[in-house]
Amino acid sequence: MNSFNTKQIRNVALVGHSSAGKTSLAEAMLYLTKATDRLGSTANGNTVCDYDPEEIKRGLSISASVAPVIWKDCKINLIDVPGYPDFIGEVHQAMRAADAAMIVVDGKAGIEVGTELAWQQAEDAGIPKCFYINKFDDGEARFRRVFTQIRERFGVSVCPILIPMIEGDKVIGFLNLINMRSVIYDKNGTPEEYPIPEEFRAVADEYRDMLLEAIAQTSDALMEKYFAGEEISYDEAVLAVHEGIIVGSIIPVYCGSAAKFWGIRMLMDQIADSFPRPTAKKEERILVGDLEDTTPIDPAGETSVFIYKTISDPYVGKMSFFKVMNGALDNTMTLRNVRTGQAEKLSHLYVMTGKRQTEVSSLCCGDIGMIPKLSLADTNDTLTAAAEDIVYAPIVYPPSFLSRAIVPKTKGDEDKISGGIAKLLEEDKTLSYENNAETNEMILSGQGDIHLDVAVARLKARYGTTIELSMPKIPYRETIRKTVQAEGKHKKQSGGSGQYGHVKMTFSHSDEPGLTFTTSVVGGTVPKNFFPAVEKGIEEAMEKGVLAGLPVVNLKADLFDGSYHPVDSNEISFKLAAKLAFREGLVKGDPVLLEPVGKLCVWVPDALIGDIIGGISRARGTVLGMTPTGHDGEQMVEAEVPLAEMQDYPITLRAMSRGRGRFTFAVERYEEVPAEIAQKVIAENKAE
Repeated sequence: MNSFNTKQIRNVALVGHSSAGKTSLAEAMLYLTKATDRLGSTANGNTVCDYDPEEIKRGLSISASVAPVIWKDCKINLIDVPGYPDFIGEVHQAMRAADAAMIVVDGKAGIEVGTELAWQQAEDAGIPKCFYINKFDDGEARFRRVFTQIRERFGVSVCPILIPMIEGDKVIGFLNLINMRSVIYDKNGTPEEYPIPEEFRAVADEYRDMLLEAIAQTSDALMEKYFAGEEISYDEAVLAVHEGIIVGSIIPVYCGSAAKFWGIRMLMDQIADSFPRPTAKKEERILVGDLEDTTPIDPAGETSVFIYKTISDPYVGKMSFFKVMNGALDNTMTLRNVRTGQAEKLSHLYVMTGKRQTEVSSLCCGDIGMIPKLSLADTNDTLTAAAEDIVYAPIVYPPSFLSRAIVPKTKGDEDKISGGIAKLLEEDKTLSYENNAETNEMILSGQGDIHLDVAVARLKARYGTTIELSMPKIPYRETIRKTVQAEGKHKKQSGGSGQYGHVKMTFSHSDEPGLTFTTSVVGGTVPKNFFPAVEKGIEEAMEKGVLAGLPVVNLKADLFDGSYHPVDSNEISFKLAAKLAFREGLVKGDPVLLEPVGKLCVWVPDALIGDIIGGISRARGTVLGMTPTGHDGEQMVEAEVPLAEMQDYPITLRAMSRGRGRFTFAVERYEEVPAEIAQKVIAENKAE
């Protein structure tokens, strides 16, 4: 592959709603630039970017993949990003590496949830945005309707660059509003450029005025020209669009058909001419301690790279995808991992096109590549040649709340499963795993049901472990409500020395979470050296309550009397006596079941507040309040909800909010379970 300098690099993330045509758009660019010799399709499962077996099987993108194309002496690194919300972590990674986001919109469907989410993700990442309205080979695609939706939703900075020429329901060509020329495709799909036909002059002038108004905002000189009615030249327009995209005053809209290659060449012209190079923002985000700061980007400075993605390939090994953030990188360098302090020898550098690797000797500042077998490096690591540490701002991933218990299909596979999951966690930072000691379950958490299904399939395909997922157990607990007295006597005589322990105790509810043990013995009826054995006996007995064999909490136990035998009494006898007293005390103490209750915070648009509150009420929750976030008509609802009602909430909220909602949840305390639910839980636990 040719060598490039920073001015020639364009890093563009293709984002948007699932099935809008992002992968098809990348495929069209690859084919037209001869980066691939065949045109793949998602339906046939043979695209360059969707190469993972799960992507092929499901017909949707799961991982963000890089596909560079060469056009007009520029290297355009396309990052094809999943649109399905379960794979949000891939979006965050792509946004960290990209310098611009192209939001792909279905020309029939118009703005969808994924369109809005992609816009917000690009806003959060602080990168320029543009729109590509796709699928104009479909007679039902409507440019004016979709463009109006986009402009009304995202503001007047949205302006057209490329618009369709429509006769009836058929697109016969496209109008380039920068050079005011038309492009018409022959029956073989070959574009020919012509002057704008007279019948399309009015619509061209209408949209051209929107473009000129946006262009005029980029400089005082152009503003004067615009109001004076003077012609803005092609070169001035190209430069103004470039400057406007960088500062966000122009959000260009392009259109075409990835399936028919309509508008693709003109789109690549625009990317090469007008999209920002990696140094356009001039500074890069870094961390200084716990605070975020910035550092200048210097293509001639000391080399630093940021690892934005990791793939754990069972055959190739660990593959670290990186962006050169400063300086230039070559395969003779040794860089220091700032997190570990370890030196990493970079003997091989690769440029990836989907799964295809092309070895290169160097990469310039801003370019994207892959280094294999960096065993100690991880996603979010900074590797640098600088003497002083520099830490680039890490990717912040959303927490995962859809949890399921792992059930191995083959006994004894637990270690193998743990090893496979550890590899998946290296690759996917939105997956989480824990071995829950209280419920004795391995718990896997993800963004949604498809996310977990993919993890299970990859475990089987890559590491040969077959598992099933089940609903995790709720860590219920038991306590008592009454203050009662109980007695326990352990007496055993079987020849030789016997066993004797006798305790009288008071049991009551405590505000402290575990056991509060006190003694009020008078007159030495129970010697002090047996007090620890009594406490130990209670602690062991608390592991299983009397209702459902669940752990007992919030218990106060006071030893106030008892008796002992000078020969037969020992620690084990008093421990067993304490356990007998415990069982009697719990039965008499009005035992109840407790369940974990947590704080739920839900962020949704105003229009959905009623649905969210209704859902919380049905989930036995209590709404604490609502707070406007100040962001685009959004509100945060705070509530307290039992954990048992939250197990499917990620799926429920997505359906209820049509993908627009998000939430956090954290267990804060335990509360008494309603009687009818407690009976069911007790019956289930006794059956087990």
